[in-house]
Amino acid sequence: MNNSFGTLFRATTFGESHGPALGVIVDGVPSGIPVDEAFIQKELDRRRPGQSAVSTARKESDRCEILSGVFEGVSTGTPIAILLRNGDQHSSDYANIAELFRPGHADYTYLKKYGIRDYRGGGRSSGRETAARVAAGAVAKLFLRESGISVRACASQIGKVKANPPFRWEEVEKNIVRSGDPAAAEKMILAVREAAGNKDSIGGIVSGEILGLPPGLGEPVFDKFDALLAHAFLSIGGVKGVEVGDGFAVAEKRGSENNDEMDPSGFLSNHAGGILGGISNGNTVTFRLAVKPTPSIASPQKTVNLRGEETVLEIVGRHDPCLVPRIVPVAEAMAALVVADLLLRNRAARVQD
Repeated sequence: MNNSFGTLFRATTFGESHGPALGVIVDGVPSGIPVDEAFIQKELDRRRPGQSAVSTARKESDRCEILSGVFEGVSTGTPIAILLRNGDQHSSDYANIAELFRPGHADYTYLKKYGIRDYRGGGRSSGRETAARVAAGAVAKLFLRESGISVRACASQIGKVKANPPFRWEEVEKNIVRSGDPAAAEKMILAVREAAGNKDSIGGIVSGEILGLPPGLGEPVFDKFDALLAHAFLSIGGVKGVEVGDGFAVAEKRGSENNDEMDPSGFLSNHAGGILGGISNGNTVTFRLAVKPTPSIASPQKTVNLRGEETVLEIVGRHDPCLVPRIVPVAEAMAALVVADLLLRNRAARVQD
């Protein structure tokens, strides 16, 4: 099982949803980077469960414990280890599914691959694993801050409710669905509550951008910038589609419409989303993630048990009726990890002038 992401700036996560703790080891962080523990905690608080009326009722403080790699608030160049202890597991909520496969979850495929599965919340396949990613992403953001690079994301659609661009980024953390459109946010909240009231869930779209990038990041063949972003985003549970730039809309365009023309001042448009030939061109990198409805719903669903016998499952417990608001900080974290790694790789790409 591969639990690591990145080449030079590398994050390795560990732990399960219902184990004693989760954590991450971030290797490759250069020495001398200010490591603001309060900033890491703030990022974790954005993702933690139990934060609003449209998230799971599970209560986890997700207090970060930095175990190594930081001395007097500065990175030492050695691996940074961060621990997040679990404190509010209700493993008994999963007793009724110990021998059942939950529709939409990894239960069936995980068992077929490993011959064993942790039915308490899904173990390593649980969305709770992303807490460790956010901690690693916070470290990456602190590293990127030194180069003037930042990442931001928001909920641009929930169900059929769409936010109207341009997004008001200063409003994202002021509403519980993390929308960049306050008017749409109210309708999004109603859509989530309606789905939950019907014992169902709802999906949506996360939109984001990476600002302050220099041209030249990314590799021209297998490790294209956009390919690595797609890898990062699709590794997040619940993400089923990724677009960079205009994405699928390019299928309806002609080259004359899609090409980003240039003049001495730079690019005149950004249909490519800041990436050409797998390499950043200096424009803002833009991306969108399609997020599926939470598979854990209280409505009856057909399934089978370990013996292949048909049955009906009604899932109990505490689950997000919509994953989108809490995936926003996870998407930012994964994007930050990609950029941090590419920055370090670029330093070895050629002799600097």
